[in-house]
Amino acid sequence: MLYLASQSPRRRQLLEQLGLPFLVVDVEVPEQREAGEDPRDYVSRVANAKARAGHKVLNIDGAIVLGADTEVVLDDAVFGKPADADDAKAMLRRLSGRTHQVISVLWAVSGQGEYCETCVSRVRFGDLSVAQIDAYVATGEPFGKAGAYAIQGRGGSLIEHLEGSYSGVMGLPLFETARLLRRFALPA
Repeated sequence: MLYLASQSPRRRQLLEQLGLPFLVVDVEVPEQREAGEDPRDYVSRVANAKARAGHKVLNIDGAIVLGADTEVVLDDAVFGKPADADDAKAMLRRLSGRTHQVISVLWAVSGQGEYCETCVSRVRFGDLSVAQIDAYVATGEPFGKAGAYAIQGRGGSLIEHLEGSYSGVMGLPLFETARLLRRFALPA
């Protein structure tokens, strides 16, 4: 049986698109980057910790637990979820007119082993005015989103160019997820 170790409604919706039955397992994993930790290593560590924590909690033979993490990275700075409106505005000001990476890492853990997939997308924001940033933050959409934006929502209008995976920027790259699950003989 497939389990998703995530509280994200977007990840649930995306995984549903693959047509596989799954259940959600709730895990709490600290998302704190260690000093000097490479951004990609950080994202991978968190995704792996989620999958392992879910597998440990379930303790069910045959369980396959999928853990994922997605972060926005600019100039080696990892932009997590904004703490408040001022934090969201500061993130969006830094992203304005620049290209950043969105790193999504998936880990699947089962009694058969652990496997990983990584997806890196490049997103370029247009030049954003203070008024655009203020109006977007006022919608409330940036909260709970890495980098303070949602590509699938109003935040999509901030994006000038995307190179990579749309679903990866949302939080679960479907191509890589399907490829990962096929390693467990799941018909993804």
